[in-house]
Formats: sequence, C-alpha cells, structure tokens
Amino acid sequence: MARRRGALLNGVSALVTVVVGAGILLGTAGPSAVADGASTTTTAAATSTTSIQTTTTAVPGSSNLMCALNYVSNWSVAQLANQTIVVPVSAANLGAMVPAAQAGYGGLLLFGSSAPVNMGETISRVQARTLDKYPMMIMTDEEGGGVQRLTNVIGSIPWAQTMGKNLTPSQIRGRGLHIGTSLLSAGVNVDLAPVLDVDGRTVEPGASDPDGLRSFSGTPSVVASDGTAFMSGLRSADVTPVVKHFPGLGGSSRNTDYGPATTLPWSVLKRTGLVPFETAIANGAPGVMLSNASVPGLTPLPASLSSVVVQELRESLGFSGLIMTDSLSAGAMSALHLAVPAAAVRALQAGANMVLFGSPGSAATSLAAARQVSNALVKAVADGVLSRAALEGDAAQVLATRNVVPCQ
Repeated sequence: MARRRGALLNGVSALVTVVVGAGILLGTAGPSAVADGASTTTTAAATSTTSIQTTTTAVPGSSNLMCALNYVSNWSVAQLANQTIVVPVSAANLGAMVPAAQAGYGGLLLFGSSAPVNMGETISRVQARTLDKYPMMIMTDEEGGGVQRLTNVIGSIPWAQTMGKNLTPSQIRGRGLHIGTSLLSAGVNVDLAPVLDVDGRTVEPGASDPDGLRSFSGTPSVVASDGTAFMSGLRSADVTPVVKHFPGLGGSSRNTDYGPATTLPWSVLKRTGLVPFETAIANGAPGVMLSNASVPGLTPLPASLSSVVVQELRESLGFSGLIMTDSLSAGAMSALHLAVPAAAVRALQAGANMVLFGSPGSAATSLAAARQVSNALVKAVADGVLSRAALEGDAAQVLATRNVVPCQ
C-alpha cells in the first residue's frame, strides 16, 4: 500500500516524499481492518509494517515551507509529533492550556457558545509560552447557523445555505471578512470553514445528513463561488480558512459522527463534489479538512485515513497546503475499533499533516489524550511505521501555514 507524504523542499520546488511499505493496514485495537484502494470490499487483518522505502517527486513549492522544514530539522521526534496535534478545549478553560503551549502542540480547538471575558488576553498569555514564541493555531468552527462558537464576539451568522440564497458572492466575502476580523481580535487565527460540500437539502445537520443547511447550495458552481468568497474574506482578515470536507460529503449515506458512511460514487464526485474544492484550491486555499466517509470507487477507508484520497488531493488537484483530518473520535472511526492514537498514526501514514479528535472535557483530560496521541506517533517512528522525514514534513507544513517561523 502506498503512503504519500509531504513535504521536503529544494529551491522553488517541494519534494513530496513517497513512502512505500508492504502490508500496513489500520493497526486497530480490534480484530480486523479495511485496506486502502479502489475496491470497496477488500478487508484484511490488522498487521504491523515492514521496512520503509522513500522516493521523491517535485511539486510546486513554498519558501515558507522550505524555511519551516529547515527550522524543524533538529527537533526531537516528540516535538515533531506534538506539532501535528490539535488539543480540544472549552473556551472557558483556555487559561489551563499553558502546558499545551509549552509542549509545542500545533493547535487548540475551541468549543463553547460564548467567549470568556478577556479571552484575547488569555490566548496571548498562553501563546507567549510556546516553543520559541511561535504562535499555535487557535481554531474553531465558525460556519454560521447552528455551527458557530463565541457568539458574544462574532454575533449571529446565518446558515451557509441562507447566505447562498440571499447574498451575492461579494456580500458573502464581506461576511467572511467580518467574521475573520472578529475572530482575530479575540486571538483566534484559524476557522474550520467554509463547508464546500454540495447539498441542497433544507434540513439541519443530523444523523442522516451531515450537511443540509451547512452547504451553500445543491449546485456545484454556486458552492464554488460562495464558498470561495467566504474563504477569501477570512484570508483578508489574516485568519486561515480550512475548507471541508474533502472529497465532498453532499449526498453521503449518513453523518460520520454517528457511524460509518459512504459518499456518492467517485465517478459522480469528480463531476460535482470536487468542483468547489478545485475552485478554492485555485484561489489559494491554505488548508483542507478530509472527511471520515469512504468513497465508493476510490477507497473503502474513511478519507481521513486514505492515502488514495490524499494522492488525489495532492496530485490531481495540485494542493500543496495543510491537510487536516476530521475528528478521529467520530463514530466512523470507533466502528472500525480504531482508538484515537492508532487512528492518528494511520492518518499521518496516509498523508494528513494534522489530526483532530475529541470534544473537551476537563483541560486535564484533553491534555492526557493529546499525550497519548503523541506517544503513539513517537512509537510509530521508533518502530519504523512512520518515518522521521515524514513527521518533519508535517510539522513544517503546520508552521508554514501560518508563516510563523523566523526565516532571516
């Protein structure tokens, strides 16, 4: 099974490391796992990896990424691993995240409907404790409608579908700019939005439909223009947008939060669901979130664990930015008997750069879960399951996305 990894850089070209290892499957806690590939029926027992071989191929590069790669080259494996991890936290518990900053975790994912008083000052104090003072990604889901946080800072935002029906792309861009400006003023520098799934159903998201009102439209070209406009507004405010959920959840069989799901067939997605992602990437999308659904005709694995999906994103769509998983705590993962630490290893093997998981309990619980993921990644490198070079590429991609490394 091929595992495509990125990235190493040479001058103006990025070198995507292609890691090939025989027999790597899910490494689950359960009795069996599904192998990646075009067939949707292939299954095999979980097994350990054999030796790793690497080759390289050139793709368009970035001076920021090259600088970041040089910067992390002397980091310990634990430091590299931590940079790929996003720690979930309630906004009310932000002050307890100093240990996350000191450990060098790549990001914090904020939950909660309202921001605490002086949240921006709290985030600044936490950020000041990070390794070499480079800032973490402080992220949240600020989409609109029923999926928004920190409403006392951002204000009310309509559902994406409402915006799509009633606003022009220019007006939607203005909404994105306002949201981004408000987020950044509160210390939040990443928005896990917009949703680029194509789904015209007028329903709130639930167990049977992950999108509905979260989607701008059921028409690919409308989602492409409106979603790209929202993304551009965020970027204008210096907030990093992460478009989701590649390769498109519109029309999927169910919500992956609740269990396994399949998307529309790959042959259909290529004509419909991919269109908004192609447009966003052509317009400079800095981050893409993978879905947790499998894709008939492309891969039986959840997309977050699929090297084939990453290959399509990197090679066919030419995306060279940050690739992030959807939540590895989702029902689609637990149905595979796959614990979060094992899923994180599997996701990075497949080509993701950063992993999301969990919902916040106490700060101590979130930090403990992050340590378990970190330990699993460190062990994967020690065992030869994941290469150090691949992990360096992931950590560099995280840093380069926010351009936070001093490169003089």
